[in-house]
Amino acid sequence: MKVVLLSHTPEPEKLVASAAKNCYSSSTIAQTQEKLTDNEIHKFVSMLAEIGHESPLEHISFTFGIEGVSRSLLAQLTRHRIASYSVQSQRYVKNNKLDFVTPPSLENVNSYNCIMQTIHNLYLELSENLKERYINDGFNPKQAEKMAIEDARYVLPNACTTNIICTFNARSLLNFFTHRCCNRAQWEIRELANKMLDIVKEIAPNIFKYAGAPCVRGKCTEGKMTCGKPKQLIR
Repeated sequence: MKVVLLSHTPEPEKLVASAAKNCYSSSTIAQTQEKLTDNEIHKFVSMLAEIGHESPLEHISFTFGIEGVSRSLLAQLTRHRIASYSVQSQRYVKNNKLDFVTPPSLENVNSYNCIMQTIHNLYLELSENLKERYINDGFNPKQAEKMAIEDARYVLPNACTTNIICTFNARSLLNFFTHRCCNRAQWEIRELANKMLDIVKEIAPNIFKYAGAPCVRGKCTEGKMTCGKPKQLIR
């Protein structure tokens, strides 16, 4: 798994502080921004984080490049609907080489790799057979291949890797970290969430000061389903 920050709102904490102060100031926006020192920005954003005033966070965004994650993770990630996603297509990109994610529990299970190879061989066989059929039906080779891999992809497993570019505003990121940094989250998306959190903490440390699983803020919300290890999650 590779995660990089492709872009983000410039001076994110200053913009959040400006937006929040604008709600309570009689000054112009320009005057409000001029009065914001680095110390005031730090104090104001920290206060917002403590009291949970999150709407100003929607003004700033972070765009990530994510590579080598499974389609299983993709299905979970896109449940976080207040975000934008661009995903490598299996309709247009042929899987000539099958890259797949192996869960830790299956790392030494030979049958897992054998199954993946069998599926990939079937995918390639179907792709070629369908391409030949479509060419015989009068389609040009480029059209025929596109149509062939469009249908052959149905045999590909959730373990197949994909690449994603996604953009979250900071408020949505906080929600994402609350759910996906938790020990009860599935291992792959938890790894992704922790990598993303480490990145944004470097950019906006005061905004993401209390980000993470709910127990980081003092209380587990999982009830009977708690992992029982909240202290280990405090970053």
